[in-house]
Amino acid sequence: MANIKSQIKRNKQNVVARERNKAVKSEVRTRTKNAVAAVGAENEEEALRAAIKRIDKAAAKGVIHKNQAANKKSGLMQRIASLRNDA
Repeated sequence: MANIKSQIKRNKQNVVARERNKAVKSEVRTRTKNAVAAVGAENEEEALRAAIKRIDKAAAKGVIHKNQAANKKSGLMQRIASLRNDA
């Protein structure tokens, strides 16, 4: 355990940030899963838009890197396109 006052505070801040980041990442995964599940449904476009918005917000907040956000969006679009072609 840290003895320095500033490090004790930093450790507390890290716990709060880790919980926040975990929640944001979880929501990104959930929205992505919902967008893939909505392929062929009437709310497909809305689910895709929500997933992309969450990915962009996570990158803007610094939870994920902007290149990772681009890769996630690209992968999501490819996955949805392949599901559309199969259906």
